[in-house]
Amino acid sequence: MRPRVSIRLLLWLSFLLGPAAPAAAQFRPNGLRQVLRHDSAGLGRVLARPDNYRLQIQYTRIRRDAAGRPHFRTTTYRVRPREYFYPASTVKLAAAALALQKLRDINSVKQYAFHGQIPPLNPDSPMLTDSAFAGQTRVWRDTSSASGRPTVANYVRKALLVSDNDAFNRLYEFVGPEELNRELARLGLHHSRLQHRLSVGDQEPGSRHLNPIRFYADTAATQMLYQLPARYDAAPWPALHLRGEAIGNAYVKGANVVPGPLDFSQKNAFSLPDQQRLLQAILFPETVPPARRLRLAPEDYALLREAMSQLPRESRHPRYDVAHYPDTYAKFLLGGAGLAALPPGVRVFNKIGQAYGFLIDNAYVQDESHGVEFLLSAVLYVNADGVLNDDKYEYDAIGFPFLRDLGRRVYEAELQRATAAQK
Repeated sequence: MRPRVSIRLLLWLSFLLGPAAPAAAQFRPNGLRQVLRHDSAGLGRVLARPDNYRLQIQYTRIRRDAAGRPHFRTTTYRVRPREYFYPASTVKLAAAALALQKLRDINSVKQYAFHGQIPPLNPDSPMLTDSAFAGQTRVWRDTSSASGRPTVANYVRKALLVSDNDAFNRLYEFVGPEELNRELARLGLHHSRLQHRLSVGDQEPGSRHLNPIRFYADTAATQMLYQLPARYDAAPWPALHLRGEAIGNAYVKGANVVPGPLDFSQKNAFSLPDQQRLLQAILFPETVPPARRLRLAPEDYALLREAMSQLPRESRHPRYDVAHYPDTYAKFLLGGAGLAALPPGVRVFNKIGQAYGFLIDNAYVQDESHGVEFLLSAVLYVNADGVLNDDKYEYDAIGFPFLRDLGRRVYEAELQRATAAQK
């Protein structure tokens, strides 16, 4: 039985697929009816109950003028910046960009203080992290790096290519939550906060204690360029006043099932509009007001863009096994996290997140040969039993197929428009 579809949904999908047209034209092949014609594991199942799935979608069409300047037109479906969802690994994009910015800021201070007598830091400078508080760990070697030493550049690549959690944690320790949150606010991202590491049970006070870090000019670690002592970030967390930060009917803690919702009020937050705004600031910095731009050099932007768009097998350092990291491992929209290959000629610049039943993808899709480009960001929650931490989520049955199909239908609609415009 086909799910019932609301009038609001029909209006949204008709806008997504293009300007209003006569009824007969709207239902032509590959039109609205084609978008809605899916089995229960596809679009219809989720779109019929968007509140249950906590669905949010933000879609931005990009059109170029005669001079090649991009122009943006955004439409949203159920986007609620104050409605909480756990952002999982999507926060890694912010940490990566702000870590590269911090390197530039340090160099500016050093150049002023030492009149250029000390070599500048760069993203490939060996970065040695020590420990100074309970639960902290040190990193002095990195076999995935070309030099065998940890570097900001290699952490950025690992965080964005395959969503490595330790890479994010090292960038978090380098920048620090106070600076991360201050810069998020400066960039105009007012419904976001970063306040803990990932996958290590990080919480206060440990989340405020930051490891000592040293940067060197050489892989032998003989000429130190800069050091950060062990630090404690005492700044208050951003007051976001989000809704729905208590999630679920119960949660697993150790060997026990604890009744009642899990409290996310002390966890990271990163709203969907903020995610897409940051993506635009990285890919199209010239379209962002100067006061809200990242302080990055062209090579920093290039590193971020390459790491976001590369397939794991295309990376030399770090190197990834195709058997464990298929091409669309970190491409939920269009690729479905390994369910399908990307359409020929399509590149996706994105950052995904997956945890506690939430799936998120924040993506820029480009098909240069056909003149197709757009931004698409989406989040949905697939946890039918309402129990968190039980590892029983409908990622494969519902979540990944939905994001794959959503990305493909938007791409097909864009491709149809571009083809028609060229005739």
